[in-house]
Amino acid sequence: MAVPFKQVDVFTTTPFKGNPVAVVMDARGLSTEQMQAIARWTNLSETTFVLPATNPAADYQVRIFTPGSELPFAGHPTIGTAYALIEAGVIAPKNGCLTQECGAGLVALTVEPTADGNLSISFELPEPAITPLIEAQTQALESILGCAIDKDFTPALVDVGARWIVAQVKDAQSVLSTMPDYEALREHDRNLGITGVCIYGRYTPDSDAHIEVRSFAPACGVNEDPVCGSGNGSVAAFMHHHSICVTEEPLIRSSQGKILGRKGELTLKLAGGKIYVGGCAVTCISGTLNY
Repeated sequence: MAVPFKQVDVFTTTPFKGNPVAVVMDARGLSTEQMQAIARWTNLSETTFVLPATNPAADYQVRIFTPGSELPFAGHPTIGTAYALIEAGVIAPKNGCLTQECGAGLVALTVEPTADGNLSISFELPEPAITPLIEAQTQALESILGCAIDKDFTPALVDVGARWIVAQVKDAQSVLSTMPDYEALREHDRNLGITGVCIYGRYTPDSDAHIEVRSFAPACGVNEDPVCGSGNGSVAAFMHHHSICVTEEPLIRSSQGKILGRKGELTLKLAGGKIYVGGCAVTCISGTLNY
């Protein structure tokens, strides 16, 4: 059987500079085992499978798989899947809005044209549950990451469906210089039952971006996610939790992927008590998947 397939680069308008997601546009004929096998084969950080919505409030349903497991929610697959479906004419935003159904429930998306003719898609981050780490956990994490954590802001587990431990480090350059012990981090993450670890640090005021982020998820089969939506959303939730302000603007501009040769660009917005993560996307591959 052949089904429509796209590979979309997310959080960029330049092909091959963002984070790719594979989108299987019609997964009605696939079992869970087949979905996992396809995700393992694409070997991307995530592969999504589009299904008819079961909730009448949703425009579509999506299941999200890493090479090793299924996730209830993930950021760049959410934006990439919405972009692929809009581009293909499968769905159309109503007054600039869409609703996605996934394992974490319903996720609201906003679709807006940009000045240069692209589409900016942002999703409302699921309500975060935040659990601070204890001192021993922070020390163990610091040792595995091989970088100094800013202990003025206690690292925390931020659960948004994807479960990220978030920590602030000295600055953006410290983020870029970090070299984790991936084997130790994989065991650490499996023991805690988490998706992975996000670190972030600030840029100087004259920089284009406000923060640099890196997301490590070796327990999910991905040592480092090039540009991570749920990770950045978790960083925004962490910053809000600690009342950390990096800009007077309503948006935080986040950069991710430099260490991997990417140039991911995200916007993080807090409005009305909700966190919104946004960015653009571009399709790099269109075709059919045969199975």
